[in-house]
Amino acid sequence: MEGGNSPHVQLQQIPVATAAVSVQPHADSFSYKENLIGALLAIFGHLVISIALNLQKYSHIRLAGSKDPRAYFKTKTWWCGLFLLVLGELGVFSSYAFAPLSLIVPLSAVSVIGRYVLSFVGCGLAIVGTYLLITFGPNSHEKMTGENITRHLVSWPFLLYVLVEIIIFCLLLYFYKEKNANYIVIILLLVALLGSMTVVTVKAVAGMIVVSIRGNLQLNYPIFYIMLVCMIATAVFQATFLAQASQLYDSSQIASIGYILSTTVAITAGATFYLDFTGEDVLHICMFALGCLIAFLGVFLITRNRKKSVPFEPYISMDAMPGMQNMHDKGIAVQPDLKASFSYGALENNDNTPEIYTPATLPIVQEQHGSRGVSAPPYRVLEHSKKE
Repeated sequence: MEGGNSPHVQLQQIPVATAAVSVQPHADSFSYKENLIGALLAIFGHLVISIALNLQKYSHIRLAGSKDPRAYFKTKTWWCGLFLLVLGELGVFSSYAFAPLSLIVPLSAVSVIGRYVLSFVGCGLAIVGTYLLITFGPNSHEKMTGENITRHLVSWPFLLYVLVEIIIFCLLLYFYKEKNANYIVIILLLVALLGSMTVVTVKAVAGMIVVSIRGNLQLNYPIFYIMLVCMIATAVFQATFLAQASQLYDSSQIASIGYILSTTVAITAGATFYLDFTGEDVLHICMFALGCLIAFLGVFLITRNRKKSVPFEPYISMDAMPGMQNMHDKGIAVQPDLKASFSYGALENNDNTPEIYTPATLPIVQEQHGSRGVSAPPYRVLEHSKKE
């Protein structure tokens, strides 16, 4: 009997073991599916945002170049751009609920590709980097419940990270406000530090909303409203510093440097708060880092090759006139000569200057009115020499 029962017991154990093994690939495929959904939502959102910004820019340019007295917010093009902008932001907002933060943040390179399609090499590198980010991105998924977010919020790695970030932020703000250090790196580092808190809170808020929609209500937790207030506050201050940077520097510099700094700081914040890379092997982490570096290089090349607009100068430089002496290098003031009669563009009298460069004065000559009530021109240009 014992010999007959032992094979039966062993046969009963085999299906249990195979069933236990088959659960893990199903879970992995489901997590990769969520990663793909989040990545597609982020790419779609950034592309729509890029189109929306171009539509609004086109509306402003068209109104500025025409005699249309309407304001920009009364045009259909601007409202269409605003609708697409909201749609794109909703897509990016929803993507945080499906995929890890460290995967979603670097995908903002897609919006740079849509705005500056001037470098084929840069676009190619950005696309390759995006592919590596999606393929080797972190695969950690956790329900965004109130208990989990509170547990992450009071964990010692995140508290240490917040302490270091506050110290760096206060130092940068001191140099920016008190020492007038208006360097682009300092301003965009302030934006990146605020942006890291923004993306952490956005993922928490979006995740809790999705969990609530699925049936497990999370809106009754105080942590939801704390994260919501932090998200709005950091986004407002981030927009303020970005507006100040746009007044001092070119948009291409802001796009490239801002993308690199914001992505690096946001990935660090996500890895500290949500533990995105826990359980990932070294190969996946190295390939993900390589994808980030390739995307950084692609964005830099795209914005680097952008043509810079030359401001219009409504005058002719003295250096551009052949044979004219350069008076700026000698420190001589160039002012109109108002000591004699009316003159246009007169320089200070200089005996060493050749007679050909002596300015022509326009003396005022009163002439008699002609017959039949036709008035003659009140001024007449007279030829004269330097002796006069």
